[in-house]
Amino acid sequence: MDGTFLEVGLVIGLATLVSFLVRFLKQPLIIGYILTGIIVGPSLLNLIGSTDTIALFSHMGIALLLFLVGLGLSPKVIKEVGVVSLITGIGQVIFTTLLGFAIATLFGFSLLSSLYIGLALSFSSTIIIMKLLSDKNDTEKLYGKISIGFLIVQDLIAIFILMVVSSLGTGANFGNSILATVLKGLGLLGVLFVFGFYILPWLTRIIARSQELLLLFSVSWAFTLSLLFKYMGFSIEIGALLAGVTLSFSPYRYEISSKMKPVRDFFLVLFFVLLGYQVGFDHVTQYAFPVVAFSALVLIGNPLLVMSLMGWLGYTKRNSFLAGLTTAQVSELSHILIALGITVGHLNQDILSIVTAVGLITIAGSSYMVMYGEKLYNPLAGVLSVFERRGKKADEKKQTVGRQFDIILFGCDRAGHDLAGIFKKTKKKFLVIDYNPERIMSLTKQGISCIYGDASDLELLNELNLSTVKMVVSTIPDYDVSTTLIHKVREVNKKAIIVVVSQNIEEALHFYNEGASYVILPQFLGGYHASMLIEKHGLSFKNFFKEKAKHMEHLKRREQT
Repeated sequence: MDGTFLEVGLVIGLATLVSFLVRFLKQPLIIGYILTGIIVGPSLLNLIGSTDTIALFSHMGIALLLFLVGLGLSPKVIKEVGVVSLITGIGQVIFTTLLGFAIATLFGFSLLSSLYIGLALSFSSTIIIMKLLSDKNDTEKLYGKISIGFLIVQDLIAIFILMVVSSLGTGANFGNSILATVLKGLGLLGVLFVFGFYILPWLTRIIARSQELLLLFSVSWAFTLSLLFKYMGFSIEIGALLAGVTLSFSPYRYEISSKMKPVRDFFLVLFFVLLGYQVGFDHVTQYAFPVVAFSALVLIGNPLLVMSLMGWLGYTKRNSFLAGLTTAQVSELSHILIALGITVGHLNQDILSIVTAVGLITIAGSSYMVMYGEKLYNPLAGVLSVFERRGKKADEKKQTVGRQFDIILFGCDRAGHDLAGIFKKTKKKFLVIDYNPERIMSLTKQGISCIYGDASDLELLNELNLSTVKMVVSTIPDYDVSTTLIHKVREVNKKAIIVVVSQNIEEALHFYNEGASYVILPQFLGGYHASMLIEKHGLSFKNFFKEKAKHMEHLKRREQT
């Protein structure tokens, strides 16, 4: 017992040190966890003796991970992602699987091993991409929504494949197993979705009166379904994932997710450490050329496939390129698929080492590709035209580009909404540019001139008549975007009023030095407004009650729009 406790403590401590270095290099912490496993593994320090205990913890971590993934797989979300996510998600999985299968067979792998490898390479990491898009504030951009959409489609495909594999044993009849799995799985899914849609939301409303009870119920629900699916011949991971899907109907799914993440993260560290521990350097060096080929397929082939599919559907090369970059890594589900294949006797340990090595390479490479996607796009824009279909684009509305406007507003959320209302009252010609397609539809219904676009898109900025505009306002709190916008306007227009948003004083002073006319600092603006109200009304309860009524009316109008 003491030895196991000491080993787990050493692993967590070393994972912390390695993760510090990984974070400094701006990489996902998952890489740090896997590297820790390699360091403590038999190839290097060989510190772990209690692999069974760590394996148990890792299974709990991956069950909680899939439970949280399931919370985000609400059918309501699937309905919103549209045709492009469905076609792109299915198309990319099919083509990558076929290409991966072909490459694997060329390197001499068996047909079954090649199929597993092809499928593993076709799934991208929803969790890593969600984290990267969130860090960039790109989850509401069109390419971000499409990416999240086809990643969810991939996850659903992975669910089905994992269900099939988990029901197969060595020597089982493949056709009969699939048929039995489909029938049994559909029956379970039907019961669960009825229960999740009609009973769980009501039940969680009662339980949510106690925060501790809500957390305890969520964990017990995840493990209960995990055991049920294990008893029915599936895997515990599938049960955990579907436990999350059934709770995705609950109005408390976001609260459940936030409370479960710290618990998940602890156990998840040990899962990825165990993955790294299982990487044999003799296996990786033996299969160096296949690892390089598979990594190239994921890093280059997957983005090209997505760009081709989105271009065929009529999307601009910019959105196709940025969405394509989000598929350039191997998913956590891929490792689960290979591990499950080993469990049922379809694969040997070499395949897990190969896929884990590919995972390390692709997660590291794709992280930089996604984070610096806009900077990569600009020099490649000309070459990428081959992926763009001629004619009107599905995501491009440039009917107003080329016209002259007095004011151009970038971003119409929060402060931008109020500014648009003021501009409308002034009777000045103004144009709104926003990257949220739903907001563009709302503005169009209101009769406001608007286009879908991104302030970081240099092609779009070059097509706007910035030389004749009298005012440019950006409510986008991004340092690089604001700096680029100020430079582009000042290059052609020295007299235009430029208003941008800053998060701190240092950035604000920089924007002023670059040529901004006024910088909005939201954190100071709120305090300033409150102080003006106090100075105006003093301690009058009646006057503040009137201000409250006006503010509530304003907020209700905002909520409706």
